[in-house]
Amino acid sequence: MPRLIRPAPLISPIPVLHQCNTSSAHNSHFYHWPETMIFPLPISTTSPLAYSPHLTSPSHPSLPLTTQTQQAILRSVLKEYSHAPNAQRPSHFTAIVSALNNYIPYLLALSSSLDGNAVHGEEVDVVLKREVECEWKSSLTSTNAVTWPKKGARGKKGRVKLKGIDAEVVMVLSTLACVHRLIASEQLRGIFTAGNDFPEPDSRTAAVAGAMRGLLTANGLHIYLSKICQSMASTEAGGEGREIQPPELSSGVQNGLAELAMAEATLLAILKDDPYPAVVMQTRDRNDKEWMVKAPEIPKVRAHLFARLCIAAGEHAGRAQALLSSSHLDGNAMKVDKEITEYCGDLKRTARAKAGRFFGIDEELGGETGKAIAWLRGARRELEFGTVGSQDGKGWAKGWGKVKKGFEEKKEDKKIEKGGEWGIDAGRIEEGRVLEMLEKKWVKMNDTINTQLIPPFEPLLASMPSGREIHSSTPYVGPELDIDVLERMRAPPDANDARALAGDGDSSEDEAHEDGLPGTFPSRVAAAHDYY
Repeated sequence: MPRLIRPAPLISPIPVLHQCNTSSAHNSHFYHWPETMIFPLPISTTSPLAYSPHLTSPSHPSLPLTTQTQQAILRSVLKEYSHAPNAQRPSHFTAIVSALNNYIPYLLALSSSLDGNAVHGEEVDVVLKREVECEWKSSLTSTNAVTWPKKGARGKKGRVKLKGIDAEVVMVLSTLACVHRLIASEQLRGIFTAGNDFPEPDSRTAAVAGAMRGLLTANGLHIYLSKICQSMASTEAGGEGREIQPPELSSGVQNGLAELAMAEATLLAILKDDPYPAVVMQTRDRNDKEWMVKAPEIPKVRAHLFARLCIAAGEHAGRAQALLSSSHLDGNAMKVDKEITEYCGDLKRTARAKAGRFFGIDEELGGETGKAIAWLRGARRELEFGTVGSQDGKGWAKGWGKVKKGFEEKKEDKKIEKGGEWGIDAGRIEEGRVLEMLEKKWVKMNDTINTQLIPPFEPLLASMPSGREIHSSTPYVGPELDIDVLERMRAPPDANDARALAGDGDSSEDEAHEDGLPGTFPSRVAAAHDYY
């Protein structure tokens, strides 16, 4: 059954958000903004990594052991996060970022020294006794969908054994990028969740700006990692063959994730000035009574500029989908999870639909209502939704499409209301609601006042201009150890610390969740634990 829309005057402007202050007593229905989607990539976990057996430094003897200490702290923080309930995980983000920022300078100092580069102009002598080996669980692929070509390539709890300190650098910085994405998502969730009134303009703008900074930081990290992965691939090209690797070690995947972050950041730049999703959100609130008192007032938007920004976001999302879908073609046996690539496709469709909506708004403001309606129908086609009054569906097929669409909307609403992961559809459903509202309103206006012919939308979609960028990529710059810290590394390591770290391994709790015998099904407890 189609969703009912409250009646509104034929000529109406759109509501100013900060004037919609419903009391908490009348705000039992949740408010949300699914169009502020950021895909929630999970955070990777790692195993203990002992640097002392692999590396030694005659000039700075304490550097390998101190790096090992920082890695142990990071592993402990990631373990606490993975074992925490979903509702409590955001409270661990600060500790994870702190542990990563403390570990990264030591790790990059070792990596730079092995390449023969100086740290703060000082030469650090690091001798490689044997190749560093680390274990990480990929956040971009499902363990059950992995093809394991070599026996012994799989580590504990679905982790992959990797060789080389550069692999550790890539996985650590990829984890930092994932955390920045999750923090950005949480910033938006804080103002568009259950029990909150409509956000004030200042708070909404601050949250959107903070989320954009997080996505742009992730974009810079992925660009930096792409160059490292490209260097690793060229080094291994002359070897005997590459062992199984997670998608994070692919240069194409890192470029794809950089494009995805840029697409999301571009759409967020439009969010703070786009009032139309809030109108739909208000009309769907069962307890809202303001529509009885005053008509919605819609401010004019910079429609043509927003449309070109949306086109640019769609182009970034399309490139991300292509790069992530082809990750296994460069010799990597592990594919990126299908859910991530499908999200990129949905994000591309949503961005292009938004562009069509803004072009339609621009035409409607100029008095071309018929052409505006055609743009809306073209936008619905981009979303792969049927159009009102079109011949896309007939009979029972058209009716079933409406029922299916309504079921998807209710499913997304319940997920957000219960505090689950949101925006997995890239805002596709919510954009469809906005288009449906505007199309019904403009068709009614056109039938009663303007009576303009509605042209076909196919030529309009084909005539879309090129996109316009609003953000620029800034590659990540790795931090260096402070000079005074580097001087302290010249002292010999503490023997007690060395013995304590030598005995640090996977706890008995972790061992209790190990996989069963080959050929048997894992226990439910192990399966639930391995999910994280």
